[in-house]
Amino acid sequence: MKYRKLAGEDVSILGFGLMRLPVLDGDNGKIDKEKTYEMMQYAIDNGVNYFDTAYVYHNGNSESAAGEILEKHNLRNKVKIASKLPTWLIKDESDVIRLLDEQLERLRTDCIDFYLCHALDRDGFDNVIMKYDVLPKLEKAKAEGKIRHIGFSFHDDLEAFKHIIDSYDKWEFCQIQLNYINTEDQAGLEGLEYAANEKGLGVIIMEPLYGGKLADPSVQIIKELPADKTPVESAFDFLWNRPEVRITLSGMGTIQQMTDNIKYASRAEAGMMSSAELECMKRAKHVFDTMALVPCTKCAYCMPCPFGVDIPAVYEAYNKIPVANIDKAKEIYAEINGKADKCKKCGACRSVCPQNIMTPVLMEQIHEKLGR
Repeated sequence: MKYRKLAGEDVSILGFGLMRLPVLDGDNGKIDKEKTYEMMQYAIDNGVNYFDTAYVYHNGNSESAAGEILEKHNLRNKVKIASKLPTWLIKDESDVIRLLDEQLERLRTDCIDFYLCHALDRDGFDNVIMKYDVLPKLEKAKAEGKIRHIGFSFHDDLEAFKHIIDSYDKWEFCQIQLNYINTEDQAGLEGLEYAANEKGLGVIIMEPLYGGKLADPSVQIIKELPADKTPVESAFDFLWNRPEVRITLSGMGTIQQMTDNIKYASRAEAGMMSSAELECMKRAKHVFDTMALVPCTKCAYCMPCPFGVDIPAVYEAYNKIPVANIDKAKEIYAEINGKADKCKKCGACRSVCPQNIMTPVLMEQIHEKLGR
């Protein structure tokens, strides 16, 4: 395993995202703790030391599962735990420490190593973080030993990203969405360079495979990627090629995914991609951009829908139109239980979507196209 520095600590360049863990069949999506332990132990045995979770992952069960496994198998001192303050649940100043204490209890630990204000945008920063004096409270928690490093994860535009960074001089790290498709979206490459090179922050990358889209891309995209690498390896190498990237998170759900990703990480170096390979990535991005219909990453922040729409599945079917054809998309759509016509345009999904997808508008259009 290769390591880089994050807030002064050695961290594995591959981070284990505990957002898409294996689940038990027929048990309402509950985490399969036996398989999860197997994956966590394998990760640790192969040098992965950064485990990333959050209050809301797996319907609020990710932290508890991780804490139980780490305690039961005496693994806590072998990993650095990252978790996130659910900023949208803060309605009063007292909520900050109450939520942190709940997370510490779930994780069965006295201290969270890397603690992030979750999914910040300009509104959340100005009207929650600043309004409720969140950062001084986190500084106090750090002084008390409850957390070790303070950072934030981000979903908004570049201007908002710089505003958040510039408004507080004690950020130690940040987490942004980046891959070879999203180079100019959200914080983008410019934000990566601004945070790392101008502000000295360690930068963690999420969605390196764009919600899985880049793990199994269309034939048209594969034709443009470097021929001697898998699509996943090319996507990871694009990020590890940048010295500003300290960790690339992967929401791994199987041992095979972990085995492959650890292999890719073992041969990663800053500056490893040739100019010819980088040109391949640019061409692949161009093909993707001309084909993509909806930028859904299947993060499932929009779920459950109060009216039963399986929003990520609907978008997955819809996005098959340019990749395969309309008949294939209709075939996939027909198998979905929560089709788009169940949407009542309540807007609940719109308010939590990190990609700002206009779901209430799109659902009617999608059902008209695929459901007839």
